Amino acid sequence: MTDHLSNGEKLVEISDVELCVETFGNPANPAVLLVDGAAASMLWWEAELCEQIARGDRFVIRYDNRDTGRSTSYPPGRPGYTYTDLAGDALGILDALNVERAHIICRSMSGGIGLIVGVDHPDRVASLTFVSTSTGEDGLPPSSDELTSNNPADPDPADSAAVVDFVVASARAYSGGSSYFDETAMRALVEREVARTRNIASTLANHYAMTFDGPSRGFGDITAPTLVVHGDRDPAFPLPHGQALRDAIPGAKLLILQGAGHDLPRPLWDVFVPALIQHTGGGRP
Repeated sequence: MTDHLSNGEKLVEISDVELCVETFGNPANPAVLLVDGAAASMLWWEAELCEQIARGDRFVIRYDNRDTGRSTSYPPGRPGYTYTDLAGDALGILDALNVERAHIICRSMSGGIGLIVGVDHPDRVASLTFVSTSTGEDGLPPSSDELTSNNPADPDPADSAAVVDFVVASARAYSGGSSYFDETAMRALVEREVARTRNIASTLANHYAMTFDGPSRGFGDITAPTLVVHGDRDPAFPLPHGQALRDAIPGAKLLILQGAGHDLPRPLWDVFVPALIQHTGGGRP
């Protein structure tokens, strides 16, 4: 069931790039900016999830990072940007929507974007939420053997069916064997993803090829209220990564999603969304 809370997709010019943005709910409500990880467009923050958050009196913003979806793409293997540029895109979207401060939710690779914004632009951040991410420090458990051994060759980007099969298989592996993994729903999402992407070859390659520059300081310098959300079956960043992130950020809280992998399964939205609404209730843009 949908409440048709979407305000529709639009292309926004930010500096020299074009980013596709979609919002949900009332712009007068506190803003929640959803930033996804490597090779993932806005679709991975499902519209139904965005609507569920918006029904909690939030103004929800999702967007396609560079080299995903309908946003600007670069030649495969030659991304013309860094982590800091992607953080600038997030702030540019807030500027374009006249949002002074936002609750910023970063998943997986985009945890670095949340770190950059959180320590270098704290005036723009009402709160931070890190989902399925890591401090990246030495000594944390590596990715699971099952994940690293399931590493098929990249598909021919011109073969859409092969790309869909590849991404669905990757999503299955990243679910950590969770019983929540819904292959039918995932395949439908990935088919939409591939159909709307400017350059799927660039999507498959470029986030892994960019320069991972960092902020001026570290996680211990984050001052915004912070929630860490982590699945206890995450095969990419096993649970100690989430615990280390909680410990690194002053005052951070940890929400463990029982039975979840490196994702936000639909059956657990009724756990995640109330926690997010509570966490984002302390500040308005």
